[in-house]
Amino acid sequence: MFLKVFEDKFVLAEAAATHAMALIQGAINNRGSARVVAATGASQFEFLEALTKLRGIEWHNVELFQLDEYVGLPMTHPASFSKYLQDRLVSKTGIIRYHSINGEDDPAKVVRIVGESILASLVDVAFVGIGENGHLAFNDPPADFETSDPYIIVNLDEACRRQQVGEGWFTGLSAVPTRAISMSVRQILKAKHIIAVVPEARKASAVKACFEGPISLMAPASTLRSHANATIYLDRQSAALLSPATLSALAASG
Repeated sequence: MFLKVFEDKFVLAEAAATHAMALIQGAINNRGSARVVAATGASQFEFLEALTKLRGIEWHNVELFQLDEYVGLPMTHPASFSKYLQDRLVSKTGIIRYHSINGEDDPAKVVRIVGESILASLVDVAFVGIGENGHLAFNDPPADFETSDPYIIVNLDEACRRQQVGEGWFTGLSAVPTRAISMSVRQILKAKHIIAVVPEARKASAVKACFEGPISLMAPASTLRSHANATIYLDRQSAALLSPATLSALAASG
């Protein structure tokens, strides 16, 4: 794992996007196509904006998978992750192969279908974030580190649901769904490369817990430390609580 800290979220986004482009196009050059997993949420705004502005990616050769989705939420809802990726990535790039997750369909059916699709071949790069409670995708603490299922149905904890309200996706806690479909931790770690985009001060406590504490199901994103090709992109605000020793050690590790 590598950790990189940038002055602000805009510089971070540009650096992460350039890295992502190299990985995507590298896979296309080597194999003719690239398989990508994309996260959503407010923390990914600048990154996806920067990525879609870059020239040189053959997006028609990209197969896109969604990281997670709320159970019961229509795709027309402003908080729908399917809508988010359609608006911020798919429509801007012309991606043809997009495995969206239908939150209104039977969750067990959706999990089976998208799970079979992602297991067909290696994922080249997964874009992820880290939640305010340390979650990875919608794997809230205590996360399941053992399941081998590629996608699972999970219950969302209150901290996760309050984050969604705080980001402005819902008008109040009661409006936030209590269940979601999420890529499992083990499946995320199967990706050849992982790019974690984690800006802003509200993520600082989770960053400290995940990168200074033990690798633990209570800090799900801490498991990224076990991945040899994971790169964590922080800004000064999200890295503010990390000690100089931690920053030095993680910047040099891999």
